[in-house]
Amino acid sequence: MNTTAVFRSARGLEEAGLAVLRFNFRGVGKSAGVHDGKGAEEQDLRAALDYMEREFPGVELWAGGFSFGSRTSASFAPKDARIRRILLVALPVRAYDCSFIRHVRQPGLILMAGKDEFGTLAELKDQYPELPANLETDEIPDTNHFFETRTQELQARVRSWAERCLAART
Repeated sequence: MNTTAVFRSARGLEEAGLAVLRFNFRGVGKSAGVHDGKGAEEQDLRAALDYMEREFPGVELWAGGFSFGSRTSASFAPKDARIRRILLVALPVRAYDCSFIRHVRQPGLILMAGKDEFGTLAELKDQYPELPANLETDEIPDTNHFFETRTQELQARVRSWAERCLAART
């Protein structure tokens, strides 16, 4: 929740006019529970969506995440029709099985880092050449998993994508 990449992604969404909730998955930081990495964290995402739905009734819900959070959002999106768009930053295709990405039907953006030790855009496309057409892909070159030295560009690209999405709805 407190990494610069998460903060900058959230800031880009906020600048586009969206309400944003950042949270830690179970067992991360001071959050309760035990991180298992096997899908239980999807319940944390569901709880976050429930909260946003209560706080902002009638507002379109988007989901997203960074690294493990992007993996969790992608695995959960096909199971929850409330999710209307999805933002996946640094999807860790080298570290985890992300084959469920084939089942994501929501429009979205997968934004990768060009020198990401957990997976690059080229590796994503190599592993999943049949990515759904509704998922736009992009990559910020010459940066690592945490987008070091490129976090402002990360924020700008997220903002631009969100603004395009919002403009397309009108």
